[in-house]
Amino acid sequence: MSAPDRQLPLLEIIALRKRFGGVHALDGVDLVISKGELCCIIGPNGAGKSTLFQLLSGQLLPTAGRVIFDGQDITRAHPFERARLGIAVKVQSLGIFQDLTVDHNMRIPLMRRVLPQEIPHAIDRLLEQVGLRGLNIAYARSLSHGQKQWLALGMALAMEPKLLLLDEPTAGMSPEETRLTTQIVRTVNAKGTSVIVIEHDMAFVRELQAPVIVLHLGRMFLRGTFREVESNEEVRHLYLGTQRKRLSVDHG
Repeated sequence: MSAPDRQLPLLEIIALRKRFGGVHALDGVDLVISKGELCCIIGPNGAGKSTLFQLLSGQLLPTAGRVIFDGQDITRAHPFERARLGIAVKVQSLGIFQDLTVDHNMRIPLMRRVLPQEIPHAIDRLLEQVGLRGLNIAYARSLSHGQKQWLALGMALAMEPKLLLLDEPTAGMSPEETRLTTQIVRTVNAKGTSVIVIEHDMAFVRELQAPVIVLHLGRMFLRGTFREVESNEEVRHLYLGTQRKRLSVDHG
C-alpha cells in the first residue's frame, strides 16, 4: 500500500458552532485534518471537546458551520451515513456485547463487508492488531476493562475506516494498558488511518507524539506539538493556574 498523501484534507471543519439555549458550546471552530494524520484534542471542562466529538460523529447537528469529509458535505448526515463513508467511532461506553464471545463481537461489523469464508482470518488479524490474539472464544464480560476497550476498538477497525474517532480511549486503564493502547493507535495511524483522539490523560497524549489541539470556551485556543502546548503559560493557566509547572487535564 502506498503511503498516504498527508497534504490532502480528509476532514474540514468550517466555522462550526453549537448552541444549547444561550450557551455557546462551540463558537466558530475551524480545523483541517489531513489524510493519514493523527491528532489529539484536549481542553478543560466546558471547552467543547465532547460537543465537537458528537458533531463529528453525527450524534448532534450544528447550529451553524459545515463539516466536509473526503470532499463530501456531511454536516447533516446521520451517524450510519458517516460510517458508510468511512468514519468509525469508539466511545467510552464501549458498545460491545457482553454476553457474546470476542469472536462473535468481531463478526458483527465484519459481516457487512467481508465474505463469510474470509471472516475468521479477518478476525484473527484484527485481534492481533489490538492485543487480543487467542481470545476468540472468551466471553466479552470476562475480559479486563482494558481488553474490553481494545475489543471495542477492534470492532471499529473492522469497518476499515478512513477516519477513527476515539473518545478518551485510555479511561480507566492501567499504565501498562495505556502504553499498549498507545502502540495500537500509532500502528493504526501508521497504516494510513487518520485518527482524532479526545483525551485527558496527558501521559497518553505525550506518548502519542502527535499534534495537540487545545479547545477553550468552544474555540480553538492553540495547536502545536505536545512540548509547545505543555510549555505554554496560557494553557497552564487555563488548567491549573500559574503556580503549577506541569500540565494536567480534567475530564470534559
